[in-house]
Amino acid sequence: MSPAIGQAVDRVDGRVKVTGTARYTAEIVLPDLAYAAIVGATIPSGRVRAIDPGPAFAAGGVIAVLTHENLPRIAEPPHLLPSLVGAAAPGESFFPMQNDAVHYAGQPVALVVADSHERAQHAASLVRVVYESAPSVTTLDEGRASAYEPRTLFGGLMPARMARGDVEAGLAEAEVRVDVAYHFAANHHNAMETSATTASWEGDRLTLYDSTMGIRATQLTVAQLLGLHVSDVRVITHYVGGGFGGKAMTWPHVTLAAMAARQVERPVRLMLTRPQAFTSTGHREEQEQTVSLGAKRDGTLTALRHHKLSLTSPFDNWAEPATNTTTQVYACPNVEGAHRLVKGNTMTPTFTRGPGESVGMFVLETAMDELAYALGVDPVELRLRCHAETDPRGNPWSSDGLAECLRTAAESFGWAGRDPRPRTRRDGDWLIGTGMAAAAYPVAFFMPTQRARARIYAGGDAVVQTGTQEFGTGVITVMTQVAADGLGLPLASVRFEAGDTDLPNTSAAVGSSGAMMVSAAVHNAATTLRDQLVAMAVGDAGSPLHGADPSDVEVHDGRLRVRARPEVGETYGDVMGRHHLEDAEALGSWTPPPPDTPHGLLTFGAQFAEVAVDPELGLVRVRRLGGAFAPGRVLNPKTARSQLMGGMLWGIGQALLEGNQMDPRQGRWSATSLGDYLVPVNADAPDVTIDLIEVHDEVVGPLGAKGVGEIGQVGAAAAIANAVFHATGRRVRALPMTVELVMDPP
Repeated sequence: MSPAIGQAVDRVDGRVKVTGTARYTAEIVLPDLAYAAIVGATIPSGRVRAIDPGPAFAAGGVIAVLTHENLPRIAEPPHLLPSLVGAAAPGESFFPMQNDAVHYAGQPVALVVADSHERAQHAASLVRVVYESAPSVTTLDEGRASAYEPRTLFGGLMPARMARGDVEAGLAEAEVRVDVAYHFAANHHNAMETSATTASWEGDRLTLYDSTMGIRATQLTVAQLLGLHVSDVRVITHYVGGGFGGKAMTWPHVTLAAMAARQVERPVRLMLTRPQAFTSTGHREEQEQTVSLGAKRDGTLTALRHHKLSLTSPFDNWAEPATNTTTQVYACPNVEGAHRLVKGNTMTPTFTRGPGESVGMFVLETAMDELAYALGVDPVELRLRCHAETDPRGNPWSSDGLAECLRTAAESFGWAGRDPRPRTRRDGDWLIGTGMAAAAYPVAFFMPTQRARARIYAGGDAVVQTGTQEFGTGVITVMTQVAADGLGLPLASVRFEAGDTDLPNTSAAVGSSGAMMVSAAVHNAATTLRDQLVAMAVGDAGSPLHGADPSDVEVHDGRLRVRARPEVGETYGDVMGRHHLEDAEALGSWTPPPPDTPHGLLTFGAQFAEVAVDPELGLVRVRRLGGAFAPGRVLNPKTARSQLMGGMLWGIGQALLEGNQMDPRQGRWSATSLGDYLVPVNADAPDVTIDLIEVHDEVVGPLGAKGVGEIGQVGAAAAIANAVFHATGRRVRALPMTVELVMDPP
């Protein structure tokens, strides 16, 4: 067995990225390329009464101005269904510029196509639009009276309500009770690369260069909206500059680029501006959450009630499923989770890193911290006592590791001997506090069959292909390792190709499922090809392996050999040469278990934080973060730590910085740039310690890898908030915890 898996291999695409030779979607140059710019609505609700494109045309270089009056109709309305399930994945069940209705500010009402990016943007600012405004709802407070409980949410994948036992009886039985309520401002993705699409037609065949987390999702969605056969749409994605959920679904601008290219009969590039990234690719919705915990004096939970209220669009029942994980992590006989929605004049919210879990677990883990204080029990010890040994159905976890994560992270962080009393540690004017939280994230089994192709050449080199995409997670690097491991080749002999729907299909790598599902398909393709050539050798009278049991043959550095007698063997090239083969190939596939598999499916972790708080100014500085995570088998510890660290640092933004509010007078976001919407920068980054706990898992795929893309964020903000309480003695009931909320009252 090659030792490729588990090695801290540098990124194979690192050189092209740091030298600037990697080509992102907005850098793809095609002959006769035109450029499109969106004209977004300036009202949140109403109708377009008139559009005057004259000033835009007068500016020069304008090829076309498309509106609801001259844009062709789509083949069928979009149907909201998350890309997790391998179907068309529109971001919302609404497609703009099909009539004169305006549902939210920023909604595309016109599209200007010009001969340069600058001319398109300038001309778009000159298009005159006359509106007829209508009353709008853009905040929870405005729509609270109209709140309702849907039957399902998350594109119909999950019920809006779940219950087991009798939660009221459990609360009545409790000896200690904790009730918490939080308000969360909306969050936006703000990837370094804003979404971009370049569309080119050759007859009736469409090629899209798209900045997406799922090339197959883009292909299926655009084909459905334009009434094309899937085979007539090709999607290519070389590199993606961040996704975080904002590029998981296919938003209207992608199809609009294709429609514009068809109209002007030349390739068209459409790149969202930074302000349009706030209004065109979904967001984490404004929401309120409440949790009630009932417990015995020993910490045994008797009841858990978790409710959520959030703002959605006029046309979709979308909400992050906040109660999916919180109702599984801890043993509790009486549980209730419910979601209520308010229809508002906003685009449909969408996946944002740790969708549901990062916010839902924040509420639960701060409540658990309060419960620990009420009981006089160490917060780590309370979680160890309460951790569920099985899932709510009584099934064993496919793999666990929470207890080991809690103990390992606590030791690495130096938790032992902590004085739990608030406001007892100082460093000059700063109050010092420490806090912790458990982390859990679901393992997604909603995907269809995944496929990959492996080909080896007589010279000993191999290429492995699958239709995934590299959006910064290191998938090209890790899958090169998986392929090398499966084929028994050195890493330098393997090339991994992805980013093209003409390659064997995989689903969008969302829900932290990329490592699990792509590695399974790549592994099966590589091992199928290996076994094919082993069978050829043992059946070949001219081979030194002739007659050997195939199960006794291993491959190391491209050489097939008998495991017990490694001196007996030959190379792949030797086998292929005798059979006059220049190359050999095999397809591999993997079908995930059904969602109702008899196992609990969570990835576990633990988060710790140390903060310094200036109580007079309300300033919070995160000094240290520590985490331990159990993601099954770790395919590459270097890329895994990179993903986990990114999530933990995002927790700083979630806790202290990131938040956007609607101005109800204008019905528009208050912040539409990185000058107003605050995110952590390098100066905010503290020392981060990460421990990886490998746990054996035979359920989640042939390699036992779960994924780490989002578990790193879950719990980080809660650990910071609990540390702020430890420092100050005050609980802040809103995120982000801005200075006016943190500072001591006068």
